[in-house]
Amino acid sequence: MDNNTQGDTIDLYGDEEIIEVIDLNDMDPEPDDLAGDLEDIDFEDAGNEGDDEGWETEDEMEAEQDDSELTFSKHKGSVFCVSLDPATNSMAVTGGEDDKAYVWRVSDGEVLLECTGHKDSVTCAVFSHDSSMVASGDMGGLIKVWNIETKEEIWSFEVADLEWLEWHPCAAVLLAGTDDGNMWMWKIPSGECKTFQSAASQATCGKVLPDGKRAVVGYEDGTVRVWDLKQGNAAHVIKGHDGHRGALTCLSCNKDGSLVLTGSVDGFAKLINTATGKVVGQYSLDVAKVKPSQHDEEPNSIESVGFCNILPLVAVAYLDGTLGVYDLSSQVMRHRCQHEAGIVHLQWEDSSSVVSTCCLDGALRLWDARTGSIMAEYHGHSAEILNFAINREGTFAVTASGDNQSKVFCLQRPDR
Repeated sequence: MDNNTQGDTIDLYGDEEIIEVIDLNDMDPEPDDLAGDLEDIDFEDAGNEGDDEGWETEDEMEAEQDDSELTFSKHKGSVFCVSLDPATNSMAVTGGEDDKAYVWRVSDGEVLLECTGHKDSVTCAVFSHDSSMVASGDMGGLIKVWNIETKEEIWSFEVADLEWLEWHPCAAVLLAGTDDGNMWMWKIPSGECKTFQSAASQATCGKVLPDGKRAVVGYEDGTVRVWDLKQGNAAHVIKGHDGHRGALTCLSCNKDGSLVLTGSVDGFAKLINTATGKVVGQYSLDVAKVKPSQHDEEPNSIESVGFCNILPLVAVAYLDGTLGVYDLSSQVMRHRCQHEAGIVHLQWEDSSSVVSTCCLDGALRLWDARTGSIMAEYHGHSAEILNFAINREGTFAVTASGDNQSKVFCLQRPDR
């Protein structure tokens, strides 16, 4: 759900799959519950007093490890989404289960703007191309736009249940996809509106192409549409034999927008030429290397996809914890990077072959796509990481987690 999924990928932050995982983790005892249980224990009567002094269990040591430089803890519930402002990369916006979004300074965590008035969990929060505005959207479909300098709400609109939200790359235009199959486009702040209607199937993920004239949208029925934003019609529709056999979960485009990579619950990633609408490649895990017990189970859903900017490589993240690095043209897997838990989101650094992943085990990892080896691993969250964003220089990452916190990690590497 990388419905993901900002950066080059659109994460579907409010995906049901992610929310289900959160519910499962919520079954774990909360610290307050544990504290209450401990009140009934008489420690003075415990035998061998002092025998274990100075010792910690492995779990305790892991829980105490925090590699972050800063922790933002204003949210009162799970933090679902995070984005960095594109102009300076000095501000982050996070949205959470507490029906709020916060714009805050990455250097010191100071709150610059509190986005209130939502009626449901804020699952989308993104900056405009010039970082002058921020849009926040909740699961119920209420979208608000704020002027960051004046700290004022300048526009709001309510749609059906929101799936994704994205700004135009070079104009004050906002786009959104909803569960009734519509894509919306508004001029901000005038509110002038255009809708792009399709069959009643959720518009699960979307991306405005770099030319600013087209948008690619993936749907719950496996269809992909390339929309002409000016004409208001679908220039290409990819479905049937060429389309996916399950709901789209994520998509990403290469630097010039000539290619789009789509991911689905059907376990396949498809490479689409945006000029012709033709599927020119397909990526999947080698069935022979999949555990035999998995053959008869549900397909291994793809949660996030992305293009490397400097090498002809793509990365595909799977729910079973596999990160596949594939050769773009031959579609051969170059490296299989295994995680202990499901991957939620991936992001390539802008100008290197490093791809980063966040995981349900609460860790952020950096991988060298040339060798398939892990370069660094960062801990500090006590629950799953649901989203993250990396700055242009690749020097820090900001995370969003189910532990109600957002953290800033300094990504130190020998070549810097």
